[in-house]
Amino acid sequence: MTDLSKARILLDPNEVPKEWVNILPDLPTPMTPLINPMNGKPAPFEMAAAIFPKECVIQEVSQEPTIPIPKELREIYAKTYRPTPLHRALSLERELGLKGDKIKIFYKNESISPTGSHKPNTAIAQAYFAKMDGINELVTETGAGQWGSGLSYGCSVFGIKCTVYMVRISFQQKPGRKILMRSFNADVHASPSRFTEAGKSYYDKDPEHPGSLGIAISEAVEHSLRSDQIRYSLGSVVNFVCLHQTVIGQESQIQLKKAGIEAPDIVIGCMGGGSNFSGLMIPYARDKIRGITPDIKIIGVEPTACPSVCKGKYTWDYGDTAKKAPIVKMHTLGHNFIPSPIHAGGLRYHGIAPIVSNLYNNKIIEASMHHQLDVIKAGFLFAKAEGVLPAPETDHAIKEAIDQALLAKENDEEKVILFNFSGHGFFDLLAYKEYMTGNLENYELPDEKIQESLNDPDMPQIDESSF
Repeated sequence: MTDLSKARILLDPNEVPKEWVNILPDLPTPMTPLINPMNGKPAPFEMAAAIFPKECVIQEVSQEPTIPIPKELREIYAKTYRPTPLHRALSLERELGLKGDKIKIFYKNESISPTGSHKPNTAIAQAYFAKMDGINELVTETGAGQWGSGLSYGCSVFGIKCTVYMVRISFQQKPGRKILMRSFNADVHASPSRFTEAGKSYYDKDPEHPGSLGIAISEAVEHSLRSDQIRYSLGSVVNFVCLHQTVIGQESQIQLKKAGIEAPDIVIGCMGGGSNFSGLMIPYARDKIRGITPDIKIIGVEPTACPSVCKGKYTWDYGDTAKKAPIVKMHTLGHNFIPSPIHAGGLRYHGIAPIVSNLYNNKIIEASMHHQLDVIKAGFLFAKAEGVLPAPETDHAIKEAIDQALLAKENDEEKVILFNFSGHGFFDLLAYKEYMTGNLENYELPDEKIQESLNDPDMPQIDESSF
């Protein structure tokens, strides 16, 4: 008989992690540096500090295995929403025909945060460090609106102005996110916009251009450089964002142990820029690298419409379309790539976190991809079973968790499966409506389109022998 006391595992506020886990010193191969797009050389501290809060720049390259979470920041986590619950998906297991405890599915519920996703974990941290620097405004981009909502909230906590450039297709599809951001006093603009040179280059040609995260990043970076009292805030990709998210994985390790489980067999997260996936998996990846859990399977899940890791190339690329942000080495579809307007707006990024690329190249993690119709169907099944409607991004992780559970059932294997429930879908109802009315389509990126984007002469050429 299932022990219901282990169906929802809660931690005390005092159990909020005291440190972030930094995987950089444990990586099998060294990380490559951020590159100055102006000269192709490693970006000096001063350049990065003119874009990001100084403490974040220090964290970006730190080789310390752990980095302390400031006391004031940890108290804010504890007073608001952390630690988040770990749920056993018992009803989903029943829907899948799984009986007993042979196959267990757990999910880390980040949807209970003030804005409904994992994003405040780093948003609050970045706003805190900006406040310590005396910065008056943070500016950012957002896809589906989860990151913009998170930063809007984080800035409101510390009394900092927030400006958000929101990818136009999501701006139109998700008006609720726009209202939420403005409720936290953020200025929100559809991207491409007419307010920056980067945006105008697209807006003037097509005022209804669907936009992309790459374009929105260009607008936000350009905006941030207008004053030394403004800094750019990034919700994914860079090391310090992945670092801040590791509270997720650390809490889940404690919670699984309280359920009598030493470690999961499979860890799953959806991948756009890579932050929520990194936050869950980094503590487990570190244990795998150290030989503590050498057989653990870690899977990042992408949409077929934007498969940066599954079909992209590991190479140097700009982080944004206008080539204003630092150049990084990552799996990419090319910075000029404009993805199809899928509803998982947070996964419509041409690249991936360099940490994720490093771990993938070293075979510490794996990657998979799924069609939009399949993941939304999985989201409906989860909602019916567990009572929470997931974000379309989160549906990708759910779909993979279901597939892994059914595979284990077919092979008569015992498995503990853990995935990150990165956010709820209460602002994403249009995606579910279009599925119900038969108006939702699958998008699969043709290989020739990928090659066309990657062969663009605009791709950066970096001489690695110079550093």
